[in-house]
Amino acid sequence: MKATKRLGIWMDHAVARLMEYNIENFNIQTITPDSNQLDHQEKAQHSESLLHNKESQVVRAYYNSLIAVIKDYDEVVLFGPTTAKTELFNLIREEHKYDKIKIETKTAGKMSFEEQHVFILDYFKKALTYDNPFGK
Repeated sequence: MKATKRLGIWMDHAVARLMEYNIENFNIQTITPDSNQLDHQEKAQHSESLLHNKESQVVRAYYNSLIAVIKDYDEVVLFGPTTAKTELFNLIREEHKYDKIKIETKTAGKMSFEEQHVFILDYFKKALTYDNPFGK
């Protein structure tokens, strides 16, 4: 039987911190949007609609980089203070090839790395207890 891979992602529109559910290791991968694509000169030369389109492309590339990581997991919790988690969730659900991934979103405020790690540990421990109320 294959072990279930679980991932927690604290995210907003500026940064995503990815932590694999693991009691012993505390590895954090950080992904950010490539804001270099929107330099100041470009902002001055283009219309507002073109800038909005460019910003949308940057956000979409950010979400695609997160999806590229999420596709390797069985269960994912997306949490954070903004709507970014819901936007990412909706993009994932549009692609039916990811239907087997169990994804849940949770609202959470600004958190330190340690608080994010504890959140993920508690979330998946509760999920495991709920899935198997009789223990092992």
